Amino acid sequence: MQYPFSALPSRGRLNWPGGKRLALIITINLEYWDLLKPTAATYYAGGPSILPDALPGNIPDFPNFSWREYGQRVGVWRLFDAFDEAGVPASCTMNAKLALERPAIIEAALQRGHELIPHNYEQGELLCHLQHAPEQERAVIDQTLDVFRKTTGRSPKGWLSSSLRGTTQTPRLLAESGLTFWCDLMNDDQPYMIDTAAGPIVAVPYSIEINDFTLFQRRGLTNEAGFECMKEQFDVLYAEGERTGMMMNVGLHPHVIGVPHRIGALKRFLAYARQFDGVWWATREQVANAYRAQHASHIVPVAGASS
Repeated sequence: MQYPFSALPSRGRLNWPGGKRLALIITINLEYWDLLKPTAATYYAGGPSILPDALPGNIPDFPNFSWREYGQRVGVWRLFDAFDEAGVPASCTMNAKLALERPAIIEAALQRGHELIPHNYEQGELLCHLQHAPEQERAVIDQTLDVFRKTTGRSPKGWLSSSLRGTTQTPRLLAESGLTFWCDLMNDDQPYMIDTAAGPIVAVPYSIEINDFTLFQRRGLTNEAGFECMKEQFDVLYAEGERTGMMMNVGLHPHVIGVPHRIGALKRFLAYARQFDGVWWATREQVANAYRAQHASHIVPVAGASS
């Protein structure tokens, strides 16, 4: 994989549909965790724990497992209601195993017309461990995409790796599978193109900072402070969007933001953003398609400048 280094002031103007300033993507991560793993190694579940003392994979960790399962049983339904009330779309990433084990959640997302994006097979099985085993990584991707097609009836277009931890061959393998965008990187407020041996793929950056895990779990912010972080991010990007189209991503997890004492912060932010006419409530696929049509005039590669 290779992409050109590009300083923001050197780029051409990016134009969103309808002259919108800011593409706003609100992500609901629909994830699944196994209670037990066939290993004595410490199990990393692809995200923070509510209790910090990690256990071996072959020992049940009921506090952390049930904390996460709350999102499937209760939190996600509170989130769906919040989006219904606001009248805005969500971009849902989904572990394949969640579709198999909790099909009602996927059915609810489909009924609402929300975007669905493959997000690994199981949340704790990280692709980065397969950096030196590309055929094994290909098998995980193929298995995940196969479940996606069968359970959603849709053709997969993009990918977000569990915990954003892919490999250097992930974008190539995705391009070989016909996918058009990849969301693991967090190095920009605009999309850009990545070159692979299988052809180009659009990078649609994610955010680990404007993310309920970071705001409320890692940093321990209050609801008010978390809302203010989302609002400040929005305000700056919206103002910058007058010159060139910008993008903002908000990462949500049903077991974090979907609890009664935090859902209000999300509702406040959705209501705030809805006041602005220049917001494009976009899906990742829409952003990738819009960008692919104009990328040649946006970032012009400079010899010797690449990552």
